[in-house]
Order: sequence, then structure tokens, then C-alpha cells
Amino acid sequence: SFTRADAGVQTEVTSPTRFAMPTTFQMIFPSAGILSDTQARTARVLLAELLGTALIVLFGCGSVCATFSGAYAGIWQVAVVWGFGVALAIYTTAEVSGAHLNPAVTLAFLLVRPQAHGMTVAKAGAYMGAQLLGGILGGAMNLAIYGSTIAAFERANGIVRGAPESVLSASAFGEYFPNPGLTRHAWSAEGAGPYVPEDVTPAAAMLTEAWGTAVLAFVIFNLTHASNRVLGSQERVGVPFMIGATVAVLLALYAPITQAGWNPARDFGPRIVAAMAGWGTVAIPGPQNGFWIYIVGPFLGAPLGAALAEYAVWGQPRAVRTPSDLPVLHKDDAQKPVESKPAKASV
Repeated sequence: SFTRADAGVQTEVTSPTRFAMPTTFQMIFPSAGILSDTQARTARVLLAELLGTALIVLFGCGSVCATFSGAYAGIWQVAVVWGFGVALAIYTTAEVSGAHLNPAVTLAFLLVRPQAHGMTVAKAGAYMGAQLLGGILGGAMNLAIYGSTIAAFERANGIVRGAPESVLSASAFGEYFPNPGLTRHAWSAEGAGPYVPEDVTPAAAMLTEAWGTAVLAFVIFNLTHASNRVLGSQERVGVPFMIGATVAVLLALYAPITQAGWNPARDFGPRIVAAMAGWGTVAIPGPQNGFWIYIVGPFLGAPLGAALAEYAVWGQPRAVRTPSDLPVLHKDDAQKPVESKPAKASV
């Protein structure tokens, strides 16, 4: 999250009974005059999460689609585009929703720092639903834009979409282990890397996804902690960039193993698009029935990394700062009282 831990949209509805889920029309046109103030703000928040996640998929998965043209190659080139894409998505949505843009990050905020963005179970569920829709939207846009490029890649490599070898083109939508581009398969004795499918087991893949997401959440929760002033006056500019840099570094490290998902929405959303666009069971459930790893792994890892930052590094739950310390995100927020009593210290 770009904003400070206690500077998210915390003055929104914070109880399940008051969190009114808007319709799709209301999400797209949140200022249409047919919504109450609370509903309009909720619609804007969910729309920001939807569009921010779509941007991540457009930039990140789009960079993988671009490799099919042969314009560039190499994991670091893709990782850099991913990192900048994540940073740009945060810059564009953080002031509205807190820029979770990842169901695993939303779960971490719900469990570890719910006061940051007024997280409740209902609100977290709405965030996750919007993020998944954003993943689907981004995947559909990539398919529409890169459809001919993907088809040309498949033609040049003798790939029949939906057959086992089409995992190579499906990898632009969902993640696979080991990385298909670095794996020698039964249908292709030659590969660009040393792996065979059995080298990375489902357990090892899930551990990698959990670990990578834990590191990402650890960095996010450290950078956005109220007591962390390492970036000083440049935090508004620096925090999204450093989160994007973390994503780029993690991709460079672990993409050869699992393609480095870290985000259930950016994996499963485009994977749904691929399943409907001819890849079928190659997309879902995927080789080794492994699609679930990119959901379970991040959901396990993010709360652990967040808790390590919140309680082990900083030593106690984050105390709520006084109103004078809080950035005013909305005009009427300044009129609402903010609790200044510190939370109890952890054991």
C-alpha cells in the first residue's frame, strides 16, 4: 500500500452491515448521482482495485506476451517491466483504495493491520472480488491486443492450442512450474533450461510462492509502517517505486522456478481467460493440476510476512496517530475524529 498504514481510506464504512456492495454500473459510474455518498465512495474504491489490478496484468503479463514476438528476451527484462507496472498501478490507485491490488495483500491487511483501510471481512471480500475482475479484464485485453502475436508464436513453434505443448503460450496468462520456457518436456527434448517437469514438485512450488509473497508483504508492511521514516519527505514518490522494485527483484530470483506469481488475482483472472480462449485444461487445472498453488501459496505467505514486519521488526501493533499527523484524503475526513489511544503492546 502506497499510503501510510493509518492513512488509507479508514473513514469509509468499517462494519459489514454498512458496506453496501454497488452494482457493476455503479462501479463504472460512481458519480452518476444515483448513489449515496457512502455508496459512491465504496464504488470508487472497488473500481480503483479493479483497474489497478488490470493495469498490473496489462503491464506484467503483457510483457510476457511481448516476448513471443522475439523483440526481447530474458527474465530480467520482463521483471523490470513488471516492477514498473506494479509501481504505476500503485501510483494511480493508492489515494483511492490503498492500492492492495492483490487478494493476498488484502488478507494480510485484514489479519495484521485492519485499521489501515477499515478492513472487515465483508470489505476484504469485496476487494478480492474487484481484484479478480481486474485480473480477468487485464487478461482479456492482453488476449485482444496480442492475439495475433500469440498465434504467430504458436505457428512458428508447431504448437496446437490446448495440447500439452501449448503451456508455452499459456504461460503469458497463468503461471506454471517449472518455468515452461526453461523446461524440457516429453514433446520437446530440447529446452532453454535444465529442468524437467519432475524437478519442481507441487510442494516445492507452493513453498516458493508462499516464500516470495511473504518477502513482498514483509517489504510492503515495513515501508508503510507509521514509524518507518526511512524515505523521509520522498515517501509519496518512493514507496510505490520500492514496492515495484521488490517485485522485479523477486521475479528475477524465482521466475525460473514458478514464474513468480505472488498474486492470486493476476494469476487466476488471466487463467480464466486462457481457459475460455482455447487452452482449456492446460490453463485450468494445468499440468500437475497445479493452478491452486498460485492461490494457496500467496494466501499463506502474505500474512506471515506482514506479521513478521508488524510485530517482530517493529515490536508492537501500530498505534493510531493523532488527527494532525494524518493526511486528509477526502474533504469530509477532516471532520471525523480519529482515536489517538495507542494499541496494546504485543507480548
